[in-house]
Amino acid sequence: MKKLLVLAMMATLLMAGSAFAVSRTTPLTPHANATFSFGTPGTASGPTTTNNDDSCDIGVAPAATLLLPYFEVDVSANRTQDTLFTITNVSRFSQIAHVTVWTDWSFPVLDFNIFLTGYDVQGISLSQVLVQGIVAQNNGTGPTTAQSPVGLLSTNYTNPNFAASINCASQPGQINTTLLAAIRSALTTGIYNPGGSLTCATAVGGTHTNAIGYITIDVASNCSLALPTDSTYYTSSMLFDNVFIGDYQQIGPAAGGTTATSIDAGGNAMVHIRAVPEGGPAGTPLSTLQTNLPFTFYDRYTPALNRTVDRRQPLPALWAARYIQGGTGAFATNYKIWREGFPGGSCGTVLQNSTLTITEVIRFDEHENPSTGTPCIVSPCLPANVANTPETIAANTASGTFPTLAGADVGGWMYLNLNNGGSTGYSVTRNVGGVPTIVTGPGSTSNLSAAGTVGPRPSQNWVIVEMFGNVGANRLTVDFDAAWLGNGCSAGVAPSATIAPAGGAPVCPAGDPGCTPGVAPYTGTNTTPLP
Repeated sequence: MKKLLVLAMMATLLMAGSAFAVSRTTPLTPHANATFSFGTPGTASGPTTTNNDDSCDIGVAPAATLLLPYFEVDVSANRTQDTLFTITNVSRFSQIAHVTVWTDWSFPVLDFNIFLTGYDVQGISLSQVLVQGIVAQNNGTGPTTAQSPVGLLSTNYTNPNFAASINCASQPGQINTTLLAAIRSALTTGIYNPGGSLTCATAVGGTHTNAIGYITIDVASNCSLALPTDSTYYTSSMLFDNVFIGDYQQIGPAAGGTTATSIDAGGNAMVHIRAVPEGGPAGTPLSTLQTNLPFTFYDRYTPALNRTVDRRQPLPALWAARYIQGGTGAFATNYKIWREGFPGGSCGTVLQNSTLTITEVIRFDEHENPSTGTPCIVSPCLPANVANTPETIAANTASGTFPTLAGADVGGWMYLNLNNGGSTGYSVTRNVGGVPTIVTGPGSTSNLSAAGTVGPRPSQNWVIVEMFGNVGANRLTVDFDAAWLGNGCSAGVAPSATIAPAGGAPVCPAGDPGCTPGVAPYTGTNTTPLP
């Protein structure tokens, strides 16, 4: 019965989009991006227009990369859990979505391409991919009417930014059974053994009953099988059009450490990461700065001489997340957390992503009582106990990963400084006299660094709050994004710093006659420092 309920919900969610289709007579047209003027390193300069597309702020808007921060799939015969995700092309041109499936230690075990016609929608069941080996549909997607029919408002199978040969005629369909078994093994046991030179002698992921990992989806110029860990991917395949939106549904979720007693689902938008500036073909880097962003989402994998070539917005390090646990409603909360690991991505390098350091976590209950770890009842007191985590995880807020809830309250929030301590392999790019200058390597630092951070910047992160509760015989589940306290371009924050939005508070804006910027108590700033 449980299996049948999962299958029914999968079918309903994957087919729901067509039920709400409407007829339009004119195509939708995107607006051009703004660009920022650069100033002297460490000082700010305003935008040349009021168009907020040129921003480090992450929102739900058409994007060039989608991130599914966490997935979980029961690959046994029971099929009690599945993760569905949907990619939507909001432009009239055909687009290619390059999908990469990563382990929880950030090892890429599978990539494939989805061909989308104009205004197309494609739903994917990861259970169907990982158990049955079917991507999208039995004959795959591609530039043919049998695979991807064209709507009345769409261009044919064309896109001015496609490569001369897109090589999309033979997309999966069906995944090779030997490879499929190796993928399932990597996502559940960490052992990746597809045969030959691809076999890894060391573990590439953690051990768990269900398949766990994360997914990235990039707009691409061709149906390449190059991986994001390959630096040539960014100069041969990646495009920069902000044309994708996406969402996910988690079927049959359970609070960490428990087993679901009934089947339900939670869902949310995926993380929408925009290209700044957007547009242009692949393989031709911009003649000046690639972007005004100080660093980018794929920084740890991009070419050594052009670290911002992907132009993708970076993600924040500082978060505020609600929780509710216990009480008569059997409330519980998971934090589904994606964290940037360290440069690498090969068999021998991803072990370092299995235990990433967390800078600081402080739990507040509903009476504003803070807790940083196990209560100290004898002297000397031990340091705050914050558990290390792999690159992606769903952790119950009642688990040892987080400080203990000491009082009788059932709710509150947590301050999460998820910076992993940084890396000399990370980079920022400065504009020095109109010349892009990369800051990276031993001894590197920048205005984005914080005390205790190695290298020029903090690490990137994303947090989803997943809440559970019971109302009578009904079980409830909801997913929503936690609140970031600073965007991906905000400076890092040291442990034990005053808890506040990035830049501090209160702030005095320039030109306000009632206060003076920088003079107490108005010591906060709404200016993001350049690197």
